[in-house]
Amino acid sequence: MIFKKATYDFLVVGLGNVGLQYENTRHNVGFMSADLLMEKNGGSYNKRKMEALYGECQIGNNRVLVAKPQNFMNNSGTAVSQISKFFKIPNDRIIIISDDISLDVGKIRLRRKGSHGGHNGLKDIFALMGTDDIMRVKIGVGQKPHPDYDLASWVLGKFPNEDKEQLEIALKNSVLAIEEIIKRGIDSAMNKYSK
Repeated sequence: MIFKKATYDFLVVGLGNVGLQYENTRHNVGFMSADLLMEKNGGSYNKRKMEALYGECQIGNNRVLVAKPQNFMNNSGTAVSQISKFFKIPNDRIIIISDDISLDVGKIRLRRKGSHGGHNGLKDIFALMGTDDIMRVKIGVGQKPHPDYDLASWVLGKFPNEDKEQLEIALKNSVLAIEEIIKRGIDSAMNKYSK
């Protein structure tokens, strides 16, 4: 008997760091968005392979694989490249969700392709995939309070209470944007959700 590999229409990857100390930090909004996407669309994470926790959900007529790399943010590319190769998911069917310090909390921005903008998780993904021609949903976490503030401390810090309402809005919009990309394409999603 021959078993075929499951085929998926899209791969959605939420970026973050694993561990209790990183939960609800700015750097982990990719994980938060992926979790919300799964919850809304009846999916669950049920596999831990290829350096990722992943599972599937159904969005419209599309089977969507949702993954959270389980190594640190700066090594996210290993999981993305292994999963996309194993399941033969082309680059134009991959969506990466990441934090963005150049956007205010509450804002999201969609990109069809482009540079990593200094984000080490994206940088590693593009290096190992050999391209930056990959869609991404960027969720604003706000800029450092002043130029001398340590960037790592900022992105690994938790959101203050006054940001939580705006964060919730951004996470909901990121899920709507991903669903729109999957159902109607990146152009439609950019028109509706990219601020």
